Amino acid sequence: MHTKLKWFSVMTTFVMLCILLGGALVTKTDSGMGCGRSWPLCHGQLIPDNITPELIIELAHRLFSGIGTFMVAGLALWSWKTIGHIRETKFLAILSVSFLLIQALIGAAAVIWSQSDFVMALHFGISLISFAAVLLLTLLIFEVDKKFDADKLILPRRVSFHFIAITIYSYLVIYSGALVRHTEASLVCPDWPFCFNNAIGFNYNIYQWIQMGHRLAAGLLFIWIVYLAFVIWRHHRDIKVLFHGWNISLILVCLQVIAGAFIIYTRSNLYIALMHALFISCLFGVFSYFLLLVSRNKKNIQKSLLSSKEADSNTTYKAL
Repeated sequence: MHTKLKWFSVMTTFVMLCILLGGALVTKTDSGMGCGRSWPLCHGQLIPDNITPELIIELAHRLFSGIGTFMVAGLALWSWKTIGHIRETKFLAILSVSFLLIQALIGAAAVIWSQSDFVMALHFGISLISFAAVLLLTLLIFEVDKKFDADKLILPRRVSFHFIAITIYSYLVIYSGALVRHTEASLVCPDWPFCFNNAIGFNYNIYQWIQMGHRLAAGLLFIWIVYLAFVIWRHHRDIKVLFHGWNISLILVCLQVIAGAFIIYTRSNLYIALMHALFISCLFGVFSYFLLLVSRNKKNIQKSLLSSKEADSNTTYKAL
């Protein structure tokens, strides 16, 4: 059922992930001005004369973003028409398109007028919201034929609160990481996990504070995820979506921490830095899915209570 839509949604999700990584690549290689102050053309030309590596990277990112915009718009319209009866579909369709357009406008404004590092750090986060919306649309499409069925899941209240809080907090951690990239503060602290392992005191400059602030925030996120994993393993192993989903989160955050450390040890190796961006993007996608489950919780509880009342009524009727 909906085979073509499924394939298209998977391809669109992949393209959105490429756009996220492409933005990180542009930042890490300092290719933002590869096409000069011209947008959407390069140096005011359709086919530039002077081809440089920075130009190729920036132009490829723009091309992927353009293709992604049409694909996301197509997926939003197709999903709206096909599975619009599902409560979350229309909201996610609007969210995916609007945030992708916002990130494109911020990118264009940065090229034409330039923006501060604090504003440009939002660029990755806005793209991430669009990616998460596309990912959730894809999961909704696959839910239709019950390949996996989580629309009746009832989450424990304590766990639901943690999912909401950790999603919001993770977004702040992601912003701080993007700020590290845009301020070029990745290597201002030569050691890990502390800035200077043999130094006493906190006489840091602003860039070192940005770097260490991100490390502290990421460390707290890691501890939070480990704590939740312990709670789920101990009390909620029987809820398969919860158990397996949080195991994935734990693996991703461990890979994220390892990649962050190796960025320092390898002196900001490009491939390690891109893996760092990949892991956090996937982790936020998992968090977003749990946020979707939380949004269904009240409705599922009401359905469960209604079913229990109907069962009790039937039992009473048969007894009579």
